[in-house]
Amino acid sequence: MSLQVDIMTAMKAAMKEKNQTALAALRAVKSEILLAKTSGSEAELSEEDEIKILSKLVKQRKDSAAIFADQNRNDLAEPELAQAEVISQFLPEQLSEEKITVEVMKTIAAVGAEGMKDMGKVMGIVNKKLAGQADGKTISNIVKAKLS
Repeated sequence: MSLQVDIMTAMKAAMKEKNQTALAALRAVKSEILLAKTSGSEAELSEEDEIKILSKLVKQRKDSAAIFADQNRNDLAEPELAQAEVISQFLPEQLSEEKITVEVMKTIAAVGAEGMKDMGKVMGIVNKKLAGQADGKTISNIVKAKLS
């Protein structure tokens, strides 16, 4: 519930500032939260669910921006990146690659992973530990590098 209150507060501030980019991003977050609340059986979303929603929205915007940039449409890519930045403010602080690497190495040692066949095990554990703190793509690249 606290995330929803924070989003509403930020929306009011964006409306007062007439910041259309922030307002669009915050409305998207509010919409996703409402959809998640009404579609699921739970009355309240857990903090983990909220982080998943925010991470998904940030990833969607970054992916869209990458596609627009590849097509030389910077006029469309910039607003997507700006919205991703607004949404990212509500996520936990992102970990550096060094910290992610340390966590991946700990998990590999704990699981006893020996090669790429164990990548799924390692990814599952690391993704749960670092939910919202690291991008899945970054984690995947680090795990591949360490297991190959």
